Amino acid sequence: MVSDTTTEKSQPAFGEYFRKNIREYGLLIALVVIMLFFQIITGGVLFRPVNLTNLILQNSFIVIMALGMLLIIVAGHIDLSVGSIAAFVGGISAIMLVKFGWHFSIVVPLCLIIGGLAGAAQGYWIAYQKIPAFIVTLAGMLVFRGLTYLVLSNRPLGPFPKDFQMLSTGFIPDFLSFTDPSTSLIKNYLALIVVLVLVGLAMYYGFRGRSRNEAHGTENEPFLFFALQMGIIGVVAVFLGFQLSTYRGLPNVLVVMGVLIALYTFVTNRSTIGRRIYAMGGNEKAAKLSGINTERLTFLTFVNMGVLAALAGMIIAARLNSATPKAGVGIELDVIAACFIGGASASGGVGKITGAVIGAFIMGVMNNGMSLMGLSIDYQQLVKGLVLLLAVYFDVYNKRKG
Repeated sequence: MVSDTTTEKSQPAFGEYFRKNIREYGLLIALVVIMLFFQIITGGVLFRPVNLTNLILQNSFIVIMALGMLLIIVAGHIDLSVGSIAAFVGGISAIMLVKFGWHFSIVVPLCLIIGGLAGAAQGYWIAYQKIPAFIVTLAGMLVFRGLTYLVLSNRPLGPFPKDFQMLSTGFIPDFLSFTDPSTSLIKNYLALIVVLVLVGLAMYYGFRGRSRNEAHGTENEPFLFFALQMGIIGVVAVFLGFQLSTYRGLPNVLVVMGVLIALYTFVTNRSTIGRRIYAMGGNEKAAKLSGINTERLTFLTFVNMGVLAALAGMIIAARLNSATPKAGVGIELDVIAACFIGGASASGGVGKITGAVIGAFIMGVMNNGMSLMGLSIDYQQLVKGLVLLLAVYFDVYNKRKG
């Protein structure tokens, strides 16, 4: 008698799977709960189209810098200088655009290169001279802030040309509007259609990935969990897309942010350099013994951070329509907090791009919601500090329990 040796891959129960991944999914639930809380407490102001647009515009630079900061933290380092580099590059862009009258198509790439050089200047001391990143970037924070004052001669400089301001305050034109938008509820059809297409693609690739896992015998999440997850994300995305379409559509900076999030998600999940950064952060000596050039990798993560800080600096300057010596003060704390709230580990090797983005939006929603409530800055700092402490404690508690 021949016994059947075929074994079916058992799927974990709904509750068991949720408990195992509570850190990842709990973060998304926390964002939804915080948004609903402020929606109720502000009398429905939070989800209004104009406020959602402001929420995106006000926090885009934090999200962009959090992408680079996550790689720095995963690699086992920290960067305290990003706010000062953003202010410095914003000042340089003002000199080029306002004083020299250069075209923005020349200024933008030049500023990105300057940001990369600023990151390289710090990365050299950290990667090749083995000086702790905390010390180097603390010095960088002071140096680049001082350079900002020197470049701007202690005075704000502006206004910027209209085409440069579009980087932060512009919107994607509606090529699909065939009627008078002033008479319709939907003011921008393109925004709604783009969001519907993206939701459709996300569901298609979600089901395709699940089918592929089943074909290879890889464990999937419970179907009910999968369906709920896809349904909630789809409903939330369509709702946000609809709200944006009833105002001015998709902000330019949202498109930039979306492209960068997709790029960095691919780099961290699918590329060799992404896997090597995680390996280096988990155990640098083991990574070095396995042939990874850890010095070069560390150097490149700081160059990358400098480029993103430069982009954020131009977005801040374009939004304010002026480069100011105090621009970016304290932003590095919001960026670092976003990464830790998003699940990054201070010891390195752990953290996801999606977590950092959600963490940045949690910070942004709290800032926006507390401002709408009229809370003063002292209470806002108090609440944000406690949320950061609770998020890190929750992570430590889960690790001990696991």
